Amino acid sequence: MTGNILVLNAGSSSIKFSLYPVAKDGIGGMPLCEGAADGIGHAARFHAAAAREGVLIDTHLGDGRTHEAALSALLQWLEQRFTANHLRAAGHRVVHGGSRFTAPTLIDEKAVAGLRELIPLAPLHQPHAIAAIEALARRHPALPQIACFDTAFHHAQPEIATRFALPRRLHDEGVRRYGFHGLSYEYIASVLPDYLGPGAAMGRIVVAHLGSGASMCAMKDRKSVATTMGLTALDGLPMSRRCGTLDPGVVLYLLNEKKMDAKAVRDLLYNESGLLGVSGVSDDMRALLAAKDPRAAEAIALFVYRIGRELGSLAAALGGLDALVFTAGIGEHAAEIRRRVLEDAAWLGVELDVAANAAGGPRITRPASRIQAFVIPTNEALMIARHSFDCLRRNAGLPDSAASAEH
Repeated sequence: MTGNILVLNAGSSSIKFSLYPVAKDGIGGMPLCEGAADGIGHAARFHAAAAREGVLIDTHLGDGRTHEAALSALLQWLEQRFTANHLRAAGHRVVHGGSRFTAPTLIDEKAVAGLRELIPLAPLHQPHAIAAIEALARRHPALPQIACFDTAFHHAQPEIATRFALPRRLHDEGVRRYGFHGLSYEYIASVLPDYLGPGAAMGRIVVAHLGSGASMCAMKDRKSVATTMGLTALDGLPMSRRCGTLDPGVVLYLLNEKKMDAKAVRDLLYNESGLLGVSGVSDDMRALLAAKDPRAAEAIALFVYRIGRELGSLAAALGGLDALVFTAGIGEHAAEIRRRVLEDAAWLGVELDVAANAAGGPRITRPASRIQAFVIPTNEALMIARHSFDCLRRNAGLPDSAASAEH
């Protein structure tokens, strides 16, 4: 199998991409190029960089450009730049797979219809992934496209961890805890032996994926045991603009007493809450850490407090804790947040190494610490490329690649 696999992650105003070469034994670790179209809809800009070549292009696309126009510009550039190796497939990050999609899936019209049914459960993400899939299909109708789901990794959880205390009929209809950021957690699980050693990697580990979207996952034997998100990506930790865990009575109050309609409540919970709502300053952790406003300090304190609460809960689900991993934008780059979380977790036996934490790790606890903590960069795009490669092989009747089977 030759050619390249294009990885796409479509958001509300951006399309992130990576291009991975196909090798005989699978997908390696380095993309040929990566970049994004940002600011779609108002001041779109396309920028890309290739391995060892620096920035190749950084161009305004013009105001009001659509996702389809941005994707067209991206594909045109790729086709001009990488003429020697044609596109073999495109892999998409799709946030919600529901109960139906539990593994990477080759996309057809039936699959797209199934993805549409899940839009109410991921209104911020699902429509944009579908739009990218359909736009690419119009331009390259014969190109295989593979959907890779953020929920799939968590299907290994025990049944009890997926239930809400609601009438059984609702669970049977799919109203259950799914969990998200699964592609990130799956990548971290794949590299845990490199950081912790093969034996320790199979222990009781909590991974904190802290970014604009934030969640935590308890792992045992490198499989998901419990996670902080539920039916939708609103649950768990407060995020940049999402509220996190909320008494459902608050929603009833907003509907009945404040006379808000469902759309207004959805906008409040998805777009006006979290770090932005509490601080009234910013939804960006970097800005909040630099701000002197006491409301910014309160938003940070709430974020750290909720991480501590969830850490205790996940440690209980595991029956103890052996290691804690920080990943994603805040987890990888905000040493101050890591410091506060680990200092609050001293009761678990965590002993912070201040210098190692300031340097970014990877190990950020002292050697004698009973619970070890690490900073491990995530790589969702690489997981999508590997899944896409193996999906193509399975579709051709071939076994999974050795590299993907390991990771």
